[in-house]
Amino acid sequence: MSGRLIAGRLSPLARRAAVNTPRRPFYSTTGAGGLLRSDARLRLLKQRPWPIGSYALHNVPVARSISFARVIPKLVTKFATVGAAAGGAVIAGISYIQYQAGQAGSYAVDLFGRAKDGVTGVANSAFDTASGVFGQIGQGWENKKDQLEKMEYPEWLQRLIAKDGSGGSSGSENGNGSGPEGDPKKGGMGTAAAGASTAAAFGYATKEEDEDRMEGEKIARDEQMMMLTRKMIEIRGLLQTVGQSDQLTLPSIVVIGSQSSGKSSVLEAIVGHEFLPKGTNMVTRRPIELTLVNTPDIHSEYGEFPALKMGKITDFSQIQRTLTDLNLAVPASECVTDDPIQLRIYSPNVPDLSLIDLPGYIQVVGRDQPMELKHKINELCEKYIKAPNVILAISAADVDLANSTALRASRRVDPRGERTIGVITKMDLVDPERGASLLNDQKYALRLGYVGVVCRVPNAPSPKLFNRGNENIINAIARNENAYFGSHPEFSPDSHLDVGTQNLRKKLMHVLEQTMAASLKTTSEAISRELAEATYEYKVQYNERPISAESYLAESLDTFKHSFRGFSEQFGRAQVRELLKHELDQQVLNVLAQRYWNRPFDDLSTPLPETDPLSDLPKAAPENEIWKIKLDSSSAALTKLGVGRLATSVVASALQAQIDRLISNSRFSAHPFARQAITEASTSILRDLSYDISDELEICIKPYKYRIEVDDHEWTRGRDNVTHVLKDELKVCEGAAKKLEEQMGGKKKVKDVMAFIDRVRSGQVVLEGDGVGGAGGFSAALLQKGREAVFLRDRVDVLKMRLVAVKSKQCANKKNKYYCPEVFLDAVADKLTTTADLFLDAELLSKFYYLFPRELDSRLGRSLSHQEVERFAREDPKIRRHLDVVRRKELLEHVLKEMESLRQLEAREKRYSSGGRENDEPPRRGRGKERGWSLF
Repeated sequence: MSGRLIAGRLSPLARRAAVNTPRRPFYSTTGAGGLLRSDARLRLLKQRPWPIGSYALHNVPVARSISFARVIPKLVTKFATVGAAAGGAVIAGISYIQYQAGQAGSYAVDLFGRAKDGVTGVANSAFDTASGVFGQIGQGWENKKDQLEKMEYPEWLQRLIAKDGSGGSSGSENGNGSGPEGDPKKGGMGTAAAGASTAAAFGYATKEEDEDRMEGEKIARDEQMMMLTRKMIEIRGLLQTVGQSDQLTLPSIVVIGSQSSGKSSVLEAIVGHEFLPKGTNMVTRRPIELTLVNTPDIHSEYGEFPALKMGKITDFSQIQRTLTDLNLAVPASECVTDDPIQLRIYSPNVPDLSLIDLPGYIQVVGRDQPMELKHKINELCEKYIKAPNVILAISAADVDLANSTALRASRRVDPRGERTIGVITKMDLVDPERGASLLNDQKYALRLGYVGVVCRVPNAPSPKLFNRGNENIINAIARNENAYFGSHPEFSPDSHLDVGTQNLRKKLMHVLEQTMAASLKTTSEAISRELAEATYEYKVQYNERPISAESYLAESLDTFKHSFRGFSEQFGRAQVRELLKHELDQQVLNVLAQRYWNRPFDDLSTPLPETDPLSDLPKAAPENEIWKIKLDSSSAALTKLGVGRLATSVVASALQAQIDRLISNSRFSAHPFARQAITEASTSILRDLSYDISDELEICIKPYKYRIEVDDHEWTRGRDNVTHVLKDELKVCEGAAKKLEEQMGGKKKVKDVMAFIDRVRSGQVVLEGDGVGGAGGFSAALLQKGREAVFLRDRVDVLKMRLVAVKSKQCANKKNKYYCPEVFLDAVADKLTTTADLFLDAELLSKFYYLFPRELDSRLGRSLSHQEVERFAREDPKIRRHLDVVRRKELLEHVLKEMESLRQLEAREKRYSSGGRENDEPPRRGRGKERGWSLF
């Protein structure tokens, strides 16, 4: 709760305590304090526990001055239950009080004459006034006594009342009687005097209560105005988010002025910190949209840049550096731009305001500045000072108002000065008479008037206006201004001049609230039109299909997981076996080429003669050990190849390729962020699984490294499979040879080159050197292609020869494995494949299918922040447009609802302030005779 509100509540109680002696203990209701706290201001706007215009102290009980007319009915009730003796004693005490009231009759007459409801028509003399008043009071007492006599009271009470009209029969000597003679008139006069004093005190107390109530109502209305302004500033921020229309905005206060006029000093004095960019050259190159938010509950002040997502910045020097960097980022060739910088400052020391700081006007363009700079600044300021924005025209006191650039610019758009506030800075640099004349200036009159300020901390150790740091300088500026303006009678309160930063803050709050309230209707109509357009687009283009970034991500993720589930049902052990068998078949071909078939040659030198050519294998003797050694070393090379790591790598690569294919066919194909997240998820899982699985698989195939047994069924299956493998390899070689013919320029040239190479390798032609630089009339490149052609021709001849051997009767029996190494190696590869696919299906596939969907939920679900989800959804242009339409529609609906409630609240406050009363407000208690018991 603010200190101003607490002071406003306690001051009426202090005055009441000075007037009324008998008081009940003061207490406050829970609702009164809670509704005016900052965290409950919105509830105050929606629902009130007391009538409109009343205040929190409306619920506080107040004791009024005692009155005999109010006491008599209670005395009658009490005396009916007590004895006559006790009643007589009480009546005697009342008679004593009446006598004391008679002694103070003259004072009562004077006090009653000054009371609000006293005798205002008496003008002759004090004696006539007293006589008339006493006569009226006496008549009133006689009437009241007659009424009491007609009532049925106990007999003892009737005797007391009927005896000479006095409060007792004796005691005149002790001062308890009605007079020396017991004169009933004199006794009535004493009673009347007491009644007069009571009425006068009652009238004075009522006047004080009315003043206190009015003051409390004023404080409450001020608090409501602050909350109303803050709510409208929040709505303005929402409208800035909606954008796309100049009409969708609420007014702001636009600060204009020439350079060195003190514009930045005024803003920093309002905020209480030095935070605006400073420099010898032109530093402010972009508009700064400054939103001040009063937050009484926070412990430290801070600022935020909503567009930069930097979080809370408590160091105002960092805010200054950030603003400087953002401004200097504008190229020197442009100097100014209309791209605004949004800055919000939260502090208990700032009012709720919406300000826009613009670059200062210049008169002369510097050599290092573009020639059109002056024109650009004027255009930028013209854009912002248009209606309905409020113009804060800053002018220095030492410059004639006729030469004020700010006033000249405001005159162009606001010729009548209806929405311009003039601020005269540096008031201490001119004579007080001169300063007062500037504030009273009628030649350049403004409807909102002028405010004089001195936004400079005295005795500054540096030429800067404020000391750097986070210390708030509002109090220092206020003391300086109070000392200066208070020492000059020209600025006394009787002069009715607005001076000081505090008055400027109040004026800005009041003017902004009034201007925003005046534009609510126009803005509401513009919002209604925009909402109708957004609703129509939402209905026609998107069929009213609701969407959000979260729902889009969840739907896309579910679709992708459904596709992955379909893939997992299709990719199993059979597919793994096919992959592994094809890879091992290629390894078998590599082993055969290294140990049985021809190998590529690098030069044209004559090769060494082969001792055991492959063409002699079908006719080799069984006791020839060379072919047994070749087959054993070939099978050992195959089993010790590292099948575990090879098989795991092949299957993992296949899984990753399938995941990439699923991504390309899903919604995630248009989202780089999601593609990366899914790829990293699958890669990390496969990498972690492959380390252990490859080692375990190597252990499983370890027995095949020492002994391999092949049965008849495996031999037959290997024979059939290797036949297909050799045929496929033959097709590949023939295709490569044909492609090489095309590259070399035709079959004839290929034959010529191949014939030359054959003669050289057979020793028919002797070359000088190795033929690297060319030989036989052929270039080195052509000879290189020729060597490849010779190699492919020889490979085709070997494959055709081995196909015939595999299909022969000799290879139909497994006992002849040394004559048919291709069939045996294929049978070994088949055994390795069977073991590997069984293990990989149980370990790799099952674990990957279990972990991958859960990893997706972790990476694209729970771990993502709202900003990341929003960024993901907006990566797709179609979804971004859909989200913009839905968000725009929802924002417009929310803003329109808030503005309608504010319009109703503002209209209700206007009706109350003009003297009206809400229908739900209970009638106030009357005065005088309507109060119940009275002397008249």
